[in-house]
Formats: sequence, structure tokens, C-alpha cells
Amino acid sequence: MQCDAAQESIVLLHYGELDEQLALSLEDHLRNCRICQQELASTVSLLEVADALPMLDPSPNLLTQSRMQLDEALDALGRRSPLDQLRGSLYRWMGTLQSAPALATLLVGLGFLSGTFLNRYQAAQAPKIPGPVVLSDPTHGVIANVSGIVQTPNSELVQVKYNRVVPESVEGSLDDPQIRQLLMIGMKAGTNTDVRTDSVALLASECRAGHRCSDDATEDAANLRGALMVSLRYDKDTSVRLKAIEGLQRYVDQDQRVRDAMLEALMHDPSAAVRKRAIAMLAPVQSDSSVREVLRTVSTQDDNPYIRTASYQALQSADGIQ
Repeated sequence: MQCDAAQESIVLLHYGELDEQLALSLEDHLRNCRICQQELASTVSLLEVADALPMLDPSPNLLTQSRMQLDEALDALGRRSPLDQLRGSLYRWMGTLQSAPALATLLVGLGFLSGTFLNRYQAAQAPKIPGPVVLSDPTHGVIANVSGIVQTPNSELVQVKYNRVVPESVEGSLDDPQIRQLLMIGMKAGTNTDVRTDSVALLASECRAGHRCSDDATEDAANLRGALMVSLRYDKDTSVRLKAIEGLQRYVDQDQRVRDAMLEALMHDPSAAVRKRAIAMLAPVQSDSSVREVLRTVSTQDDNPYIRTASYQALQSADGIQ
């Protein structure tokens, strides 16, 4: 690999977008080229400074005004053929570069510095978070989906990123009703598997701890348990179903609906790991007649020999209790 190609690939390498073969060639080149090593160090330093700057999204009003002004400017121009427009743009671009290359470079540098200072000033003047639950942009609208979940280590603070017309986020305690509502939306309408898994895991941990999830008279608790059962029955990802079944463990001997969901998982879940976990979860209610009937069926019909054996052993334990 030549130096020119290596220096063009350095930025792609930093963002992890470089082809694997080209990355190997670049690494071999960097071992022996001091110039490219210096270029890599300079590029990394510049990108780290740029990444540290806050990313500010334009407001909806600014976008609307900009589009209207652009439409008015385009309407004011006379109609020209696409070939004339392309030719004019090319001539203007070439004339600017030939007549004032230093001025163009200076303007680019001034624009970069002005944008940097403006971003820093706006970040410094941004209002501080005043309360336990904060909306990044409390505009009215319908929540489309949940795009990300981040939990503060060793605390119950959770940041949930969700989408309306523009991306928004909310931060608050797991006991907050708004946080719970967004997490339940993440269980059903997460943009990826990680969002659904994180949502189910956080809500399951609340159920295991008994935080507003154990009182049948509480609508929030009933809805939360119902959401976990829906994930156990219908989510296509095994890790999500395992998290859901963990959250329901506390209620298998209290709620008949939870027990039925466990039995369905044992009978029909395509994952042996989920079926195995269901057998363990049903241990407190092995004396129940419906549980013994399902264990008897699984011990003779399940395709997995381990599941058959585990079901048979659980059935023997249940018969001993009887």
C-alpha cells in the first residue's frame, strides 16, 4: 500500500468502516512508515477533539423556515435545463478555485472555527437538568418507537431514548410511571433486539424485587406482568424470552395466568434453554394437576432428551410430594 492510499484509509479505520483486507494492508504499512504513523496520530487527535464536541440538532422551526426560504429562492430563479445548471455550477466552482485558492482555504478554516466556538458556547449556555425526570424536547406527538436504553451503574436511573417526530430522551427512576411506560413500549416496539432485551431485563428486575409488580389490585403491576407474558409468548429472540421468564418467577405460585404462560413455554417454545428454565420455574407448583399433566406429556414427547429427563425427574418429585 502506498502512502497516499494509506492516509486516505486512516479515517475509515478510526470509525471501523475499513474493509478487513485493507485494514490489514494499512497495519502492515504503518509498521514501517514513520510519515503515515505521524499522520495517523494527528488524525486521531483531531477526531477525538471533534467527537468531544456536543452534537446539536436544529429545531423543527429552523428546519421549517429554512425549507420555506429555499423554496422561495428556487422559485425566484428562472427555469434552466439540467445541462445548463450543471455547466454553470462547474464553471463557478472551477473559477473560484483558480482565482482565489488561498481565500477558499481561509473561509473553510474560519467556518470550522466559528462552528466550533458556537457549539461550545451553546453547550455552556444550555440549561441544567433540574429534576429527576427530564424530557430533552417535551413537544407533543405520538411515540413511534424506543431506540436506546442506558442504565446508570449501581443505581435505578435509566435513560430511555425514543422517537416521535424528532429523537427524544427521558431520564428518571425505574419506579417512575413514565419510565415504565416507555420501557413497555421498548418491549413491543424497540428498533432492535438490544432495546427489547434491555427493556425486558430492567422491568423483570423490578418484578423480581417486588417493586410495584406484586399487587394484583394495581393496574400498573398487572400491565407489567402482562407485558412480560406477551414477550415470553411472542418475542422471536431467545434472550428476550429468557429475561421475561426470569421476571415472572416470583408470581408462578400466585397468578394462574403466569403459571399458564410458563406451561405454554414448556410445551411449545422452540428454544431448549427456555423450556429448561420453565421446568425450574415450575418447581414451586409441581403438585398442581395441570403442571403434572404437562410434565408427563413433555417427558414422553419432547424432542430434546435432556428436557424429557428433566421433566420426568420433576414429575417424580411432584408424585413424591403428593
